[in-house]
Amino acid sequence: MGVLLAPSLLSADFSDLASAINKIEQNGGTVVHIDVMDGQFVPQITYGQPVIKSIRRLTSLPFDVHLMVEKPELMVDSFAESGADWITFHYESTVHIDRLINHIHSLGKKCGISIVPSTPVSALSEILHLVDLVLVMSVNPGFGGQSFIPYSLEKIRALAKIREERGLNFKISVDGGVNEKNFSEIASSGADILVSGSSFFSGKLDTKSLLSRGEIVVA
Repeated sequence: MGVLLAPSLLSADFSDLASAINKIEQNGGTVVHIDVMDGQFVPQITYGQPVIKSIRRLTSLPFDVHLMVEKPELMVDSFAESGADWITFHYESTVHIDRLINHIHSLGKKCGISIVPSTPVSALSEILHLVDLVLVMSVNPGFGGQSFIPYSLEKIRALAKIREERGLNFKISVDGGVNEKNFSEIASSGADILVSGSSFFSGKLDTKSLLSRGEIVVA
């Protein structure tokens, strides 16, 4: 069974996001992954609500807005209004996680929760039944083009096992260092969505071959 491809705009040409979105649509992308960075939770600053609102009209593909920010509870309403379909925030970035998940759902949006490499899967035990997606960061967040951290595979497998044992329905997404060499292994570990930035936009990820082999599916 194939996975969904979610190209990350972090590696696109910021001066021509329209072309980047067109490339996603033409090359097997099913989700647009949008990394929002605040310069505090991670070192860099990317883009915010006005940019997302401006590109929302360019595609009907769902936007997974990945909030790599401190205090995401202060921002989710405005990102929902700007066009996010999924809002994914970090376990490490806020205290009242249960409340924030419920609030995102009250906005009519799907909710994802992300963990950095140093956070164990066990930290999510009490809230896995509430979320729609778990995003496993397979690099330390903040910069594109990093190498995949191998022990991330064990975290993916652990989440897949918990999901099956508890009869849960959350999707498992993986972000960081996804490329042609490790794509199949990551997918076979239990991931449902693979985020690719540098490899996708550089053309090094052969999406046509992956599509033809059924390793990528288009929802």
